[in-house]
Amino acid sequence: MNVGCDAFIRVRAMNDRDPIPLSTSLDGVVRSLRGPSRETVGGLFGRWDEAVGAQVAEHVQPVKLDGGVLVVEVDDPAWATQVKFLGGTIIERLAEVAEVRVDRIEVRVDRRNARGARRDR
Repeated sequence: MNVGCDAFIRVRAMNDRDPIPLSTSLDGVVRSLRGPSRETVGGLFGRWDEAVGAQVAEHVQPVKLDGGVLVVEVDDPAWATQVKFLGGTIIERLAEVAEVRVDRIEVRVDRRNARGARRDR
C-alpha cells in the first residue's frame, strides 16, 4: 500500500471533509503571506513576453512582485538603463495585458549572464 495514500485517508477521516484542490490551498497560503494573488502572479509571469515584447523579454525577466514593486533581472547593465527609461511603458503594458498593478520597477543585473562575465569552460 502507498504510504502517501494511507496518510491521505487518515487525514480525510480525521477532518471528515472532502479534499480541497491544490489551487485553493495555495490561494490560502498566498493570502496568509499577504502576497499578490495567484492570478496576479500568473498573469505577470505568464504574459510577460506579450506585455514587454520579445526583444525586451529576451534580456529582462521578472523575478518577484512584492507590494507593487516589481523586481526584474537583466542580462547586461545596458538593459538596466533601458528598463529605467522604459519603466512607465512597462508598467502600463502590464496593467493592460496582464491586469497587474505595478508601482515601481527595481532592476538587478544578473552578473552570471552579463556580457564579459567569465563563462564556465
